[in-house]
Amino acid sequence: MDWSAEAIERLRALWAEGHSTAEIGRRMGISKNAVVGKAHRLNLSARPSPIRRDAMPRPPSVARVSAPRAAPAPRPAAMPPRPTMSPAPAPVMKAPASPPAMVRSFPSLAPHSLAQRVMPRSGSQKACCWPIGEPGTASFRFCAAASMAAKPYCEEHAALAYVKARDRREDAA
Repeated sequence: MDWSAEAIERLRALWAEGHSTAEIGRRMGISKNAVVGKAHRLNLSARPSPIRRDAMPRPPSVARVSAPRAAPAPRPAAMPPRPTMSPAPAPVMKAPASPPAMVRSFPSLAPHSLAQRVMPRSGSQKACCWPIGEPGTASFRFCAAASMAAKPYCEEHAALAYVKARDRREDAA
């Protein structure tokens, strides 16, 4: 934006009146960020924060420590000692039951064999990561066929995943 002398004077006047940067921007027809930037470059006085921290109640668990506490005054011998609070006992954690079986049976789905479907990734041989079925169901699995070089999918699924973009000029005709 080109800041004319009139626009700068109007910005200074609205700023002095205490309007927010968003309000100044609306009145001048410019963005709030343009107002902030120009005010910064003009070294206008800082605006008070709209956030009132004094009005916000503090959570009861937050306490400020300003100085170390003095030692308590000695108690007369006739008074019984104050009871001390012991920390609460730690909860007892039960050992989990035996973990659920991690082996699932999969229905036979063509074209890959069961050995290919459950084969983990190992060494240089990588498995296809194409998801098959509905996640969260017992029939959900990954393809696990041998993947193509530098691709996470087998040849069949790579053909589905990597579709060449059509020329936009074809759509215009």
